[in-house]
Amino acid sequence: MEIIIENIKGYNPLLQTLIATLFTWGVTACGAGLVFFFKTINQKIMRLMLGVASGVMIAASFWSLLNPAILLGEELGIEPWIPAAVGFLSGGLFLWCIDKILPHIHVGIKKDKVEGVKTSWQRSVLLVLAITLHNIPEGFAVGVAFGAASLGVGSASLASAIVLAIGIGLQNFPEGAAVSIPLRREGFSRLKAFTYGQASGIVEPIAGLLGAFFVIKVRSLLPYALSFAAGAMIYVVVEELIPTAKEEQHDDAGTIGVMIGFTLMMILDVALG
Repeated sequence: MEIIIENIKGYNPLLQTLIATLFTWGVTACGAGLVFFFKTINQKIMRLMLGVASGVMIAASFWSLLNPAILLGEELGIEPWIPAAVGFLSGGLFLWCIDKILPHIHVGIKKDKVEGVKTSWQRSVLLVLAITLHNIPEGFAVGVAFGAASLGVGSASLASAIVLAIGIGLQNFPEGAAVSIPLRREGFSRLKAFTYGQASGIVEPIAGLLGAFFVIKVRSLLPYALSFAAGAMIYVVVEELIPTAKEEQHDDAGTIGVMIGFTLMMILDVALG
């Protein structure tokens, strides 16, 4: 960790954010790359992986985003629960609105169950949009974390921003596979399925740069921005990841995955962040 920090601490925070989000996008591509080796994947393994992704995001939402927002509110002399509550609920509301507007379809769901506005777009595009929807708050969270670290506030550090990026990257792996492998199963070529799968992560560098730029320019809104990112990420977990990981009612793979993912991210954040 110290080597990584030394290598990037002299960079502009926007460049740091770009490097970090290119990493998270790259892990999405690695997950999508499983399609070159498998046409199908054991559903229990997929549920376990999605459970791990859920646990990572839950832990990251608190340890890397919400808790620093509360501490920062105290440092700024603000009633600490106000930015935490307002930002958290605003993040969830923002994702809820996008969920109702952006046409998308979740993995394993028939096309007549399309969410958002009515459209004639192909199922493959709708699947990519569903995962892309998840990646917006993830990229934004990474950008906000690096932006906060650049401001030198006591509750945010470069190490914690790096840990957050690592955690987001880890949980992006199953998301890439969750797009590319179903598309391969539906008859797409391996290359085309991979292309669609990795494309779902392209929004992360964009959202990350926007998040970093926003908090650097408007420092007073930083605790709200951190809480906003946390709320958006928890919305994704509750709306999509956990329900998918628990599709089989009496299968414990998803639950075990959540416990593993939460513990892993908590250790990373507490020990290294």
